[in-house]
Amino acid sequence: MLLNKVVVITGGAGLIGQAFVKAVVANGGTAIIADINLKLGIQIKNVLQEELNSTNIDFVELDITSKDSLQNAIQILQGKYARIDALVNNAYPRNKQYARHFFDVEYDDFVENTGMNLGGYFTTSQQFALYFKKQGFGNIINISSIYGVMAPKFDVYNDTTMTMPVEYAAIKAGLIHLTKYMAKYFKGLNIRVNTLSPGGIFDNQPEAFLKAYQKECLNKGMLDKNDLQGTLVYLLSDMSKYVNGQNIVVDDGFSL
Repeated sequence: MLLNKVVVITGGAGLIGQAFVKAVVANGGTAIIADINLKLGIQIKNVLQEELNSTNIDFVELDITSKDSLQNAIQILQGKYARIDALVNNAYPRNKQYARHFFDVEYDDFVENTGMNLGGYFTTSQQFALYFKKQGFGNIINISSIYGVMAPKFDVYNDTTMTMPVEYAAIKAGLIHLTKYMAKYFKGLNIRVNTLSPGGIFDNQPEAFLKAYQKECLNKGMLDKNDLQGTLVYLLSDMSKYVNGQNIVVDDGFSL
């Protein structure tokens, strides 16, 4: 479904990013791990190349908050592949104070975290869209969250130290509307923009949380990172060529 497509995945060395890389390669595309962590990015590239027995995995160092870094990465990829078909905005930058409870969040931290994440997605989309405009086509997929469309179910965090960060809510809700804004703004440019909003992804969370979360779902509960692959491939493929400005929720019914 993605034969010969070149797909850039920001945060590609992370948990969900690696699953996205595998999905692109499995469907005939070339996956570019775009990550700020040079050492980890190269390491993951080598591991996945061996695991998948594929050379269709590459790495480019990328800081989503830096216009210079973005322009340099685009120039490198243009030189190597002469095309970029799609951008998957998946990076998740945050500072050390991120994920505090509401009354403990400081203004500077709120601004920094929303700036790095939502601002980074904007800047990355802006620079890739300029490239796509010159190229004549392009595809942007933003990774948001169910908590971009609904209020948190705080009860699922009872008996844990976890919470749903207020910055996360602002970032993910803003990202969904940014998707709609860009889709409309790019009218006539053959650049489409969509959002994929996952429910919770299993990452060894506390058992009390996992049980409470599962009760709010219809079947499985917390998703595995691989459960997002089908929707991503659909949005990257030509089968969704007229899906534009939309938000697709994958959450096993948690948001119902």
